[in-house]
Amino acid sequence: MIGHEQMLELKRWNTPTIYNGWEQITSADIAADCFNVEETRDFMPHMGPMVGRAITVVIEPGDPAHRRNDPDGWSEYRRHVASVEGPKIVVVQDFDRPRVVGSFWGEVNSNVHKALGCVGTITDGAIRDVDEMTNAGFKAVARRLCVGHAWSHPVRWDCHVEVFGRVIAPGQLIHADKHGFLAIPGEDEDRLLEAARFMDSNECRTLIAAARSAAGESSEEILQNLNEAASKFRANVEHKFGDKG
Repeated sequence: MIGHEQMLELKRWNTPTIYNGWEQITSADIAADCFNVEETRDFMPHMGPMVGRAITVVIEPGDPAHRRNDPDGWSEYRRHVASVEGPKIVVVQDFDRPRVVGSFWGEVNSNVHKALGCVGTITDGAIRDVDEMTNAGFKAVARRLCVGHAWSHPVRWDCHVEVFGRVIAPGQLIHADKHGFLAIPGEDEDRLLEAARFMDSNECRTLIAAARSAAGESSEEILQNLNEAASKFRANVEHKFGDKG
């Protein structure tokens, strides 16, 4: 499992670039696995990507029974969050969806989780206090905004959750930004940084370079250069990963 230093390097690229590296090293289905299949909304795109390990929690703000039946739930949940090494992304499954009635997140909870080593959240429910969450430095990828918190309470945690059509396991490495999120299988972590770095450099040295140096060239010259760059791109990938790219 990679450490904080490598996560900081992964944070320097957007999530599609991380995907480009991941697809070269994974045995998963690159057209079906590990990324969100429903549309997400990044409410703090200016904060850039977030990278961390998943803290998973289930909520149901529309049901007041959870608070009555578990008065110590918040305290026990916070103790669990504190016990996990950061950086952490809190992945929240809202059982009320699609009729979302209350938010787990706001000014108070984002500051609390920030103090416990969390960098942001992915929730298929709602958030509120967007400006205050931003001020806390806590990023949110969510379904929508709402006004209240209703009977928001951690129902269970440290379990598998499903958000935006993807099942997330506790501790899973996640990379997320305005494009969506990628949940990395544990067996792919070790080579991910090197693969993303290579693929980004390969693009810049071949296809992007050919496209951006096209000024003053004829259409035929541009097409020839692009074809040559594409061949070089594929050859580099095949040499590095044993794949056609």
